[in-house]
Amino acid sequence: MPTACVFRPLVTVYTDKNQKSGKTVKMPAVFSAPIRTDIVQYVHTNIRKNSRQPYSVSKLAGHQTSAESWGTGRAVARIPRVRGGGTHRSGQGAYGNMCRGGRRFAPTRVWRRWHRKVNRNQRRYAVVSAVAATGVPSIVQSRGHRVENIAEFPFVVSDKVQELNKTKQAVKFLRQVRAWKDIERVYKSKRMRAGKGKMRGRRRVKGLGPVIIYSRDSGLTRAFRNIPGVETINVEKLSLLRLAPGGQIGRFCIWTEGAFRKLDRIFGTWTKKSMLKRDYMLPQPTMANTDIARILKSDEIKKAIRPRRSRLPKRCIKRNPLKNIRVMARLNPYAPVLKKVRKIETAHRLKAKKESIEKAKKLHKAQKEARKKRVTSGGLTKKGDKKKQRIVKKDLSSKAKK
Repeated sequence: MPTACVFRPLVTVYTDKNQKSGKTVKMPAVFSAPIRTDIVQYVHTNIRKNSRQPYSVSKLAGHQTSAESWGTGRAVARIPRVRGGGTHRSGQGAYGNMCRGGRRFAPTRVWRRWHRKVNRNQRRYAVVSAVAATGVPSIVQSRGHRVENIAEFPFVVSDKVQELNKTKQAVKFLRQVRAWKDIERVYKSKRMRAGKGKMRGRRRVKGLGPVIIYSRDSGLTRAFRNIPGVETINVEKLSLLRLAPGGQIGRFCIWTEGAFRKLDRIFGTWTKKSMLKRDYMLPQPTMANTDIARILKSDEIKKAIRPRRSRLPKRCIKRNPLKNIRVMARLNPYAPVLKKVRKIETAHRLKAKKESIEKAKKLHKAQKEARKKRVTSGGLTKKGDKKKQRIVKKDLSSKAKK
């Protein structure tokens, strides 16, 4: 993933009215750190599990009845059965997970491994990646935040914002810095939860808006706490759960000037260790230059690799000479002539056959007409057929009378 703000040495500080204050702050090295989404998702998944509360079913559930197996020889299953008589319950199966009113299979226990230990260096790497991602506008926008009108990224405002102590003032500030569009998105996203959480006091859900990162609280948390989707966090207590909710990097952050200046002291640089984290330096990026195409075309790389191979000759497909005349012509140059002669001979033979068939048809037709004439004139083709002779004579006499 590309790192942010490598070529921007300074960041402009804006007033609470979205005007340039005339101050600039040096870009902290953390914004040029590598963005590792895989580490962020792994750490977020495991840290999120640490806020779970253990639960389990009752230890006695399904066994609060007196039951005993009837044993073998009674043509019934050997499952324990409820004692007594006079009710539907007596004689019914008990205890088993397949029985009505029985226990669960593998019931939940409070000693399950609910929480997870996560490597400290991995936790720090995840937070560094999340902070670096907040400085890339494209990543922030891909998360859904409406930041097209924000003056600059990362967005730094003067420390005067930390003195706001009324919600009215906080709303005015968000409108003036053009961050209110993102709050409107939060308002529109409010909806009913899908699932059983509706029955457990979590009926409605909504999206998340910007997070205000401050260095000193002079009423700031009180001013912003009642605006939906907005969260506040101290720069010395940056949490991955706030910077990358759901394991998705790129949350919209508004930094105060004091908080922004502290980042180099908190995370350190590649040459200087952190002043607040013991023995910690920023992780080195695997690639100093992410322009792969330029690297591959550089003279240094071209010298190191072997020259390009000449194109190998194409593999020939072996053709069958009996089916392919061109291959046969290579073997026998007289083959095309023979083929042509055979073709002419075949054409002559077919023509002669056609003519003989037509001749036979004409002969057959002539014979048929001659036979017909003999029948009408009283003659017969077959001699000795007396019955037919009588029929013909009768027909002729009847025609003569008429």
